[in-house]
Amino acid sequence: MTLTLANKTAFVTGGAGFVGSAVVRALLQQGCAVRALLRQPTLPPNLHGLDIEPIHADLLSCDYQKALRGCHAVFHVAADYRLWAKDPHQLYRTNVDGTRRLMLACLQANIERIVYTSSVATLGNVPGGAADEETPVTYDAMIGDYKKSKFLAESVVAQLALSESLPVVITNPSAPIGPRDIRPTPTGRMIVEAAAGRVPVYVDSGLNVVHVDDVAEGHLLAYKKGTLGRRYILGGDNLRLKAIFHTAAKLNGKRPPLMPIPRAPLVPFAYLSEFIAQWRKDGYEPLLTVSGIKLAKKRMFFSSKRAQKELDYQPKPAHTAIQDAVTWFKENGYL
Repeated sequence: MTLTLANKTAFVTGGAGFVGSAVVRALLQQGCAVRALLRQPTLPPNLHGLDIEPIHADLLSCDYQKALRGCHAVFHVAADYRLWAKDPHQLYRTNVDGTRRLMLACLQANIERIVYTSSVATLGNVPGGAADEETPVTYDAMIGDYKKSKFLAESVVAQLALSESLPVVITNPSAPIGPRDIRPTPTGRMIVEAAAGRVPVYVDSGLNVVHVDDVAEGHLLAYKKGTLGRRYILGGDNLRLKAIFHTAAKLNGKRPPLMPIPRAPLVPFAYLSEFIAQWRKDGYEPLLTVSGIKLAKKRMFFSSKRAQKELDYQPKPAHTAIQDAVTWFKENGYL
């Protein structure tokens, strides 16, 4: 069964975020009214000029009985996406407790369909190949509190789909990049540093890179065509870090990284960077994190064949995503 979004009302969490704001734009283009959950008291720059109904609250304080009234669709995009946090418990409160609270509210409100934004961080890894939705993985394999919290959150959603017939489709975006990354995200920061010529060396790792607008379109396709209780990887191209950094640097006319280095020498600097961040009072976030170094041991390569086959998901080339990201960062003063 294919659902439509035109002339319906959708509730979007994380509407001010990088992926969330892209989902909001995609919904509006479909003729869907959007009610967006925003933590800040004013509209952020990536939502300026958009005809939305803001609800200023967070996942743990929102009055869902009121927020979900009259809604047909829910896109739960909000997440605390940090590879390091002074208080790791914040990641679990937002990503796990907040998700459970919203999903239970959706059951009470009889929402037609929910799209839950998980992450490829919850999936397994295939050495030398690309993982898919069925690649085996366990909680013990999760590196860092972000991955652990997203794994637990997705488990909550999957269990409610099984035990309570929660009408949910799960999406697992890879590493989105592109315009309107105002924070920027950890992946966006990586692009900024490379485009600015501030990445002299690199580790031999890799990511699946996808345009943020393709991720947003994948969410709408998941709503329209996805099988309830099923997960779909929303990815793009698998690229080595060397290729990502070189592309970003050359697009901005800067020198690309010179050579690869082993991960081991970076570990002390990551611990030092986290130590400094723990004691600073200005919101400083470490450029190097211990979790990030550990994650770099593996190439995070994934396949989107299921989404391509079942949802008609068609992502743009990764070069376009990197180009759009560099252009936006340059035009908005990040470079």
